[in-house]
Amino acid sequence: MQKVKLNNGIEMPLMGFGVFQIPDPSECEKSVITAIEAGYRLIDTATLYQNEKAVGNAIKNSGIAREELFITTKLWIQDTGYQKTKKSFEQSLKKLQVDYLDLYLLHQQLGDYYGSWRAMEELYKEGKIRAIGISNFFPDRAIDLVVHNEITPAVNQIEVNPFYQRKETIEFHQNNNILVQSWASFAEGQKDIFNSKILSSIGAKYNKSIAQVVLRWLIQQNVAVIPKSVTPSRIFENNDIWDFVLSDEDMQAIVVLDTNKSVFFDHREPDTVKWLASLQYEE
Repeated sequence: MQKVKLNNGIEMPLMGFGVFQIPDPSECEKSVITAIEAGYRLIDTATLYQNEKAVGNAIKNSGIAREELFITTKLWIQDTGYQKTKKSFEQSLKKLQVDYLDLYLLHQQLGDYYGSWRAMEELYKEGKIRAIGISNFFPDRAIDLVVHNEITPAVNQIEVNPFYQRKETIEFHQNNNILVQSWASFAEGQKDIFNSKILSSIGAKYNKSIAQVVLRWLIQQNVAVIPKSVTPSRIFENNDIWDFVLSDEDMQAIVVLDTNKSVFFDHREPDTVKWLASLQYEE
């Protein structure tokens, strides 16, 4: 498994397994165990997903030593603020059945995330988190957080896929030593991505699937990935991308798919902000 060194010196797998939209505890636990068997060592969850306990059970039952795994979870909007962050963090540790986190992310650039960041910096200094970062932060909010705080985020987890390539955003993060991690790498199947003639023709050259081409395209930009699936064959397939390299011609061919806008929604639209802020999880 290829790894990347974060800005604080720790190493993180470039390939991880995401569990967004796997609410059923049994299915989630089974999928995580399958992913670990397939060679994944990074598991990405979030408080909002309400499956941290299932992920914890999978970690416990996997037979893999804790120190060999890289566990990420995220703080939701309703828990932002200094004190609430400390409380939510402890709840996540309990559900995940671990003593520390490898990566803790602010899930959105909303709420009192400055108070949360102060709490996260303290937890990091106490050794309870190996790295802290952000998710869904646009460059202006990311750099604002950087210049007004002591610790620079190690990771920003954002939407990146062939239809929303975000070249300038990726360059911004690389210039500021923040690793980009892609969510929705396959655009959740939208825009008929799995029937794309361009991606299919590239895959045929290497005897690889469209999903494998997309993941390889991201990895070659030094963008980390966390593909999700509950189908064992696809879980294994998604991690089978280390034996080929896309040519410069292939990389350039994918550029034409870019629409320069999110496949889902604009996180900065007022109605979207209201909707995100209304989302609650059950404790």
